[in-house]
Amino acid sequence: MPGLGELFRKYKKEEKRGTPKAEAKETPGKTFLKAMPLRDLSDLDAVKKEVRSGNILILRITPLANKSVDDVKRAVNELCEFVETVGGDIARLGEERVVICPPNVKIWREKTPVTSEPIPTAA
Repeated sequence: MPGLGELFRKYKKEEKRGTPKAEAKETPGKTFLKAMPLRDLSDLDAVKKEVRSGNILILRITPLANKSVDDVKRAVNELCEFVETVGGDIARLGEERVVICPPNVKIWREKTPVTSEPIPTAA
């Protein structure tokens, strides 16, 4: 079975042989999924600008966490307040990443059933 890297290389080769690509400029009204590291509190302005322009961001917070946990808390609180004011959505993706969505995109969250019965475990 081919690995993922092999599949992506194959796709790129077919893309080059196929019809010419559209110009690589960003088209208004399109939503892009962008990944970026959060290295400093000053990066928050760029994050907010991207969300305002309608893009979805996946932020890797590890670079900032390596410098200061307090700055991470401050950044996450500021982003939560920002997302609330613009009507977007924000969620944690594991321990190292946060996803931020513009107002036209909502994050699906599984509702966990609340029950008084014990949860079965493997014996």
